[in-house]
Amino acid sequence: MTEPPESVVVLDAKGLRALAHPVRVQLVDLLRKHGPSTATRLAERLGVNSGTASYHLRRLGAAGFVQEDTERGNARERWWRSVHQVTRLTDDELSEREPEAVLAYMQSIAALYNLRTQRTLSELQTMPAEWRRVLDLSSVALRLTPEEAQRLRGELAEVVSRYRPDLPGQDAPEDAARVSLITQLLPELPEDA
Repeated sequence: MTEPPESVVVLDAKGLRALAHPVRVQLVDLLRKHGPSTATRLAERLGVNSGTASYHLRRLGAAGFVQEDTERGNARERWWRSVHQVTRLTDDELSEREPEAVLAYMQSIAALYNLRTQRTLSELQTMPAEWRRVLDLSSVALRLTPEEAQRLRGELAEVVSRYRPDLPGQDAPEDAARVSLITQLLPELPEDA
């Protein structure tokens, strides 16, 4: 999956701790998906109070994930925007040093993916037929070695990279819509492993 380098942030320990909270993961996701917004508007979307959203936005700002959008708003209204479009956790040593933060971050991501799925399913009946036919909730059980699973992960990323990413300013056909592709490679190890 290839994105412009400036739109990708690779998590370090500070960033990992900043994102290891479900509200923060959702705030970054909303800003990436819908563009700049205020704490009040974001709070309404998340079902939290504006003080909570504002607190978490400031924490995300201190960690470099969001920043104030100074071209919008006024003295009473503070707008925020996402700094990056993609977050990556690629440091194995970080996973060893910060296992609780990695777990909290992964749980927040899983909760976000579940929310996306539930939201799509709740809109299913009003969705145009051509998009309803695209919807897929599949599960395939494979028996792979770690090397085969890693190769599968790489091949999936290669396939996805052939398609148009959803980035600001990206040209797309008029009938194109945002599609969320959520891939999960979930090892199911025997209990005695």
